[in-house]
Amino acid sequence: MTDHLVVAQPAGQAKQLMLLFHGMGATAEDMRPLGERLAAAYPQACVICVAAPHPGDYGLGRQWFSTRELTDERRVQRVADAMPAFLATIREWQAKTGTGAAETALIGFSQGAIMALECAFTQPGVTARVVSIGGRFARLPETADEGVTLYLMHGKEDPVVHYGYTVTAAEHLVALGADVVADVLPFAGHEINDDLIELLLDRLGSHVPRRIWREALAQDGPIVPGE
Repeated sequence: MTDHLVVAQPAGQAKQLMLLFHGMGATAEDMRPLGERLAAAYPQACVICVAAPHPGDYGLGRQWFSTRELTDERRVQRVADAMPAFLATIREWQAKTGTGAAETALIGFSQGAIMALECAFTQPGVTARVVSIGGRFARLPETADEGVTLYLMHGKEDPVVHYGYTVTAAEHLVALGADVVADVLPFAGHEINDDLIELLLDRLGSHVPRRIWREALAQDGPIVPGE
């Protein structure tokens, strides 16, 4: 599958790699509006809308895994089965752009978010940031990677993936000590609308990942009373 959409690729060395993953029955093109906004905000980033490898079950777009006769148990297995190809695509773009985990952000919508979240917690050293929009975990993680910052966003009117999955995930991640930012948009559905994009850009620009704080504190050394 080669129908990936290159939204932006700087002439020199990319400072960041932003990989966008669409939902079921959609295409890479559907992620273009978000990709263009990210490219404008981060001109030194390589921004790619990734195409899922399989045709959609119902004759539209593409998908990361089938939803036919889907149960919670089957979802976990199908996500696991889809992970090698998903991971290979990430590694391919990292190699092409000369970027590593610290520079890589996985940004997924719906089924693409499910894959991105699962990747972050089962494939260590792949990414430093994950954005889940209208998504959920296939299964809640048992441990948190302190090197990964998660941005969970969901429309409260989402009729496809209930926003409660994001609320539950956020509470669970906080209890694990994860670095997480969660937002529920009151009037949004299963979509990436302008309000959500504006909020995401604000969160990406204003939230300092916990690992950055820790690195800065480590460089400064211990605080000595009276200094």
